[in-house]
Amino acid sequence: METLEYKANASDVLDRLTAMYERRTPDRILASTAVPSPTLSRYRAENAEGFCDYVEPEARVRFWDALLAERRDLEDDSLPVAYLSEMDQGLYGGMVGGQIQYMNDPATGWISSMVPPLLDDLAEMPGLCADETGPAFERFLRQIDVFVQAGRGRFGVSHFILINGLNFVFELVGATRTYEALADAPDLVRRAVDFAFELNLKVQETYFERAWQIGGGTFSNMAQWLPGRIISESVDPFHMTSVEYFEEWGREAVERILARFDGGVMHVHGNGRHLLEAVASVRGLKALFLGDDTGFPTAFDALHEIRARTGDLPLVLAAPYEPFAHRLDQGDLPGGVFYLVSDVPGVDEANRLMEKVRAY
Repeated sequence: METLEYKANASDVLDRLTAMYERRTPDRILASTAVPSPTLSRYRAENAEGFCDYVEPEARVRFWDALLAERRDLEDDSLPVAYLSEMDQGLYGGMVGGQIQYMNDPATGWISSMVPPLLDDLAEMPGLCADETGPAFERFLRQIDVFVQAGRGRFGVSHFILINGLNFVFELVGATRTYEALADAPDLVRRAVDFAFELNLKVQETYFERAWQIGGGTFSNMAQWLPGRIISESVDPFHMTSVEYFEEWGREAVERILARFDGGVMHVHGNGRHLLEAVASVRGLKALFLGDDTGFPTAFDALHEIRARTGDLPLVLAAPYEPFAHRLDQGDLPGGVFYLVSDVPGVDEANRLMEKVRAY
């Protein structure tokens, strides 16, 4: 197995991750630790929040290399993984003629992408075609190649989000018109969903052809690493609908593309927790990332209820350092969970915390 310069205990971490995601250790917990980062502090000081120009991958990979190199002395369950955030939403819309816009988030160091709605009406969709020679796909190929060349042996390149199913229809006509079309033009929605399947399949297959992996698994910004060829899917459009809408318009599209790989990881935001039972039953789902949003209890605070609703599905969620450490000492942390522990004061504190996590 290839080694990782920025993770001395990578082999042990892969063993622990494998056991969790194969559901062999339902009582065990895993954790990553976020400690102060000089690289991220500099980035916040030097970069403004908001819309920005496309940044060349050579500059982006220098940022990620510095960020991940800082974590080499941490003995937690994280792996050094870079995320091609520039290639999230905007890539898919850009490949069908959308105008890609980039947005900088200094809090995370990510530069995300998006496109305004491409069409005035879904009736225009039949003329749509994906351009594999245009600037959007060319940037995608170049960014993967630059990151793979710089990262091999040091850090991994994560899979990245699909814009599949109704997510892609959102890119075509926006959210409101998508929901209207479910009632007014369901056949056109189905054609758009079929188009999205082929487009996403092409993009994800290209990622697996070019990105290096380790231990027969997939690097993941959502779950660190998962065994097999694993994709990152989304059910965001159904956070604002009923479970019945998900069953009618979401499940088939999700399970269809997960079946072309070795499964997937998904995320659910705070406003989508009414979907938990339905999402947990998706065929091929290997792990679920639980997001936190203003106006909803944090996943950490609601974890016992969430754990009861999701069975033995591995979960990933954020946890603040002091409450996590307290519940760790009290033996009050559900198993089968990967905890993303924030605000840890330093490396020494993180490594002492991890001694307790491994013994839990």
